Amino acid sequence: MISVNDFKNGLTIEVDGQLWRVIEFLHVKPGKGSAFVRSKLKNLRNGAVQEKTFRAGEKVQQAQIDTKSMQYLYNDGDSYVFMDTNTYEQIAIPAVNMQDELKYLKENMEVSVIMFGSETLGIELPNVVELTVTETEPTIKGNTASGGSKPATMETGLVTQVPFFINEGDVLKINTSDGTYISRA
Repeated sequence: MISVNDFKNGLTIEVDGQLWRVIEFLHVKPGKGSAFVRSKLKNLRNGAVQEKTFRAGEKVQQAQIDTKSMQYLYNDGDSYVFMDTNTYEQIAIPAVNMQDELKYLKENMEVSVIMFGSETLGIELPNVVELTVTETEPTIKGNTASGGSKPATMETGLVTQVPFFINEGDVLKINTSDGTYISRA
């Protein structure tokens, strides 16, 4: 058991028989009444995000989540196949468990597979991925690094805003938490 006063972003808890990851939280001490913790939780089984308020000092069950480093192999229709590089064991994860992550996933990429006991919940991407630009408007002479941005489609289908000097075929570093351009690779 863990106190809600000890919440951290990324902590996994079990509430009402469901697994939740703490996305954000806020300790609130009103002038009148008792303190409470307002939190935003993401359901690890279906991806739903819910806001929940706990009384200060309330205890919740901490979930024991394991992560295993695996390599993405291929898409098998409605599921994605990953392989443990040590044991060569393969698992298939349904696409519904990884909605947002699919925009950054490339073949042979190393990811962390999230497991609860023998149940596979989804994947955790690295903070930064390198993707190749497949489609963008051509560069116009006179555009500078600080001159604004244009949309670019990456090899995985992700569309993000990039500076004017980026061309098709460039390899870019992309932030996986919000899909923004960081730099050229």
